[in-house]
Amino acid sequence: MIRAVLDTNVVVSAHLSTQGASALIFKLAMSGYFRCFVSSPLLEEYDEVLGRAQFGLDPRKTTRVMRRFREAAILVIPRKTLQVTFDLDDNKVLECALEARADFVVTGNIRHFPPQFQDIRMIAPRQFLTVLASSPT
Repeated sequence: MIRAVLDTNVVVSAHLSTQGASALIFKLAMSGYFRCFVSSPLLEEYDEVLGRAQFGLDPRKTTRVMRRFREAAILVIPRKTLQVTFDLDDNKVLECALEARADFVVTGNIRHFPPQFQDIRMIAPRQFLTVLASSPT
């Protein structure tokens, strides 16, 4: 089964629109279609960004959806601190992916990451859907 970590921008996009690649990936993660991994620092970042007033999200609905997401995702505790990207938040994503031995980091900000880190590929949401569609479940 495919192993992936969702960058914060994918989770936020899924909350802002029920249409599109990010929303579908988020739904597939919650249904267990692929193994989605998170870490506590990454969950904290999701919550912090989703709570920003600029997005205008209903906090009760967001809390309810994220509770279901937490139940579906697999929690890992990163043992290594990385300094691979310029943005510390992006390093948190890679730390989670490394600990999870993920195949992919799904991100809308490909340019913020190296194309590959060890065996982990950075992939845009639409590309990830293509990978999911072509892999056996």
